[in-house]
Amino acid sequence: MRELRSTYQDLNASYFRRALKIPTIELGDAERYLGRWHRETRCIEIGRRLVIERPWGIVVEVLKHEMAHQYVHEVLGQTSEQAHGPAFRGVCQRLGIDAHASGLPDARGEDPGEARVLERIAKLLALAESANVNEAQAAMNAAQRLMLKYNIDSVAERQARGYGFRHLGKPTGRVTEAERRLASILGKHFFVDVIWVPVYRPLEGKRGSVLEICGTHANLEMASYVHAFLTRTAEQLWTAHKKAKALGGNRDRRTFVAGVMAGFDEKLGTQREINTSDGLVWVKDADLGRYYRQRHPRIQHVKYAGGPRSEAHAEGRAAGRRIVLHKPVGQGPSGGVRLLPGKS
Repeated sequence: MRELRSTYQDLNASYFRRALKIPTIELGDAERYLGRWHRETRCIEIGRRLVIERPWGIVVEVLKHEMAHQYVHEVLGQTSEQAHGPAFRGVCQRLGIDAHASGLPDARGEDPGEARVLERIAKLLALAESANVNEAQAAMNAAQRLMLKYNIDSVAERQARGYGFRHLGKPTGRVTEAERRLASILGKHFFVDVIWVPVYRPLEGKRGSVLEICGTHANLEMASYVHAFLTRTAEQLWTAHKKAKALGGNRDRRTFVAGVMAGFDEKLGTQREINTSDGLVWVKDADLGRYYRQRHPRIQHVKYAGGPRSEAHAEGRAAGRRIVLHKPVGQGPSGGVRLLPGKS
């Protein structure tokens, strides 16, 4: 409850310019609602199961939704419209809050064009599993090039692009260098904007951070896959390195894994230079930038020094430069192509 109240105050400052007066906040046991604004009693009710069972980022989105209802009633003075009427939708659109009645972030599917691109990329990455190193690398490069060209063309043609967000990985109290490197890879090479956002872990009673990515459906799919693939692959490489070096502990694990991410980043950078020389130059998606700023009106930039550049880091970098992004073709829960890691 204290964390919900603190989050409410933060959202009130960043989204509503402190226009709202804090109401009573309660946990409710009704199964039909994730959250409700009771204007008669000035109470925001948040589902108990939502808080306990769902990621904190979802809880925050539901809280934003209910605060938007409060804003319409108490600041705009609009009480005659239906709950999700024009005034409410206008506030949500202006502030980047999901206006759907469920209160949950809208999981919009990709359009047919995105679906076709994802399917082609999935097939190319399946080819990248080839035992022939050159063939595998060529397939990975072709997949990256296809994604790059698709994004360049869709932005240049001013196609309507819907944007969303996802939280990747588990919330953690301490963000490692490898995790920051991985976030940087997604932001530089996979057409998403990235940010570390604060979250609360109710079962542990602790705060932490989680990586959020913003982008189109297709780019969210690709970046989510890359995040899972590299996280898993880096651990596999460390296990192989330990065995080869007959290491008894994990003292150098974080340094090695950070090196893996650095090496793969360098590899992608080399391919980007080749694409640039061929005239495929990516410039930022201005519409995505506006969506990102709308979701995060107050952003703090922090610089972090890297860890020691030891022998373990150098060996991790060498291993990272040998990684070939690949996957099997799979189906998502909704029936569409979803880029999920293959079985180990």
